[in-house]
Amino acid sequence: MTWRDYHGVTLPYSTADGPHSTGGDLASGFARTPSGALLAAVHVAVRANAQWGPKVFEPTITKQVIGPDAPTLLAATRQLYDKRRGKLHDGAALGRAYVVLEGFRWQGYSPDTASLDLVSAGPGDSDMTVRAVTRIQLQWQNDDWRVIAPPGGTWGGAAASIASADGYIRFPNGGGRS
Repeated sequence: MTWRDYHGVTLPYSTADGPHSTGGDLASGFARTPSGALLAAVHVAVRANAQWGPKVFEPTITKQVIGPDAPTLLAATRQLYDKRRGKLHDGAALGRAYVVLEGFRWQGYSPDTASLDLVSAGPGDSDMTVRAVTRIQLQWQNDDWRVIAPPGGTWGGAAASIASADGYIRFPNGGGRS
């Protein structure tokens, strides 16, 4: 596994498990393996975020997020982007992200479905590190992993604050940090 910068977030890549396509800031082509599901969860969840602008989050959510709350996720992400973009040209990214992927824990895996908790960390108030765990569920569909939209159509509905990443499988090199 190698790690590469994606606008401030260091993401994992595997020649065997994916993503095999990363054109246009999108990521697809994941193996039907536990590692492929993990990589899909990371890449799709990161890209389905207002931070990167509609050129990234719209096709990511439209093509790679499924389930009854997918339209709500797309609408909420558009609304958040419009609120945060200020005077940026429509479609521009909101800037770099300051988050590190620290680890994960499997909730379940089969060749057709997967569920995991993903731990991320970022800056908080007073130079404190803030950690969150986000539940991500996936389904194998049309020869690739698809993320099932979070409950209520917001990532906040699938996330909770945690004090540490203890008890989770740590990513090598602390999520790609050297």
